[in-house]
Amino acid sequence: MFVFIRAITYALVFVSVVLVFLPARVLFWSGVTQPAAMGWPQIAGIAVCALGAAVALWCVLCFVWIGKGTPAPFDPSRRLVVCGPYDYVRNPMYIGAAVAVAGAALYFESVALLVFVAAFLGMAHLFVTLYEEPTLRRMFGADYESYYRRVHRWLPGRAAAAHPHPVNR
Repeated sequence: MFVFIRAITYALVFVSVVLVFLPARVLFWSGVTQPAAMGWPQIAGIAVCALGAAVALWCVLCFVWIGKGTPAPFDPSRRLVVCGPYDYVRNPMYIGAAVAVAGAALYFESVALLVFVAAFLGMAHLFVTLYEEPTLRRMFGADYESYYRRVHRWLPGRAAAAHPHPVNR
């Protein structure tokens, strides 16, 4: 239960800063305000935002129940998580977060927020390639290498059935 509380706390801090505070600043600095009426962009934006948030939450729960840890780099998962959304793409949490902000961009009809999404994904890519992947290789060795070869970093797809998942250790 303590792992769950830690994971939710870290997720709330991440969401509060990266997915609420910073996008709100981008909207403020770009002069974007609340839409005057609720039209199809707002309805679609809410749906896209909810989808992204659901994927990110699913990832956090996978880290807690399967990985026995949190998504935070300073309090990492104890087991390699390769199922759930991780069965389709190696970085679904970043993708879910980006989709959620893209939904907000659609809601507010804001190009500035789309630029923020692109910058976020660029920073995530650097973090993944320079820190996460080398760390996962050190922590999980051959299991991670097998997973790395089967599942794409950013483009979702089903992992090859001919290569079963490594055992979560």
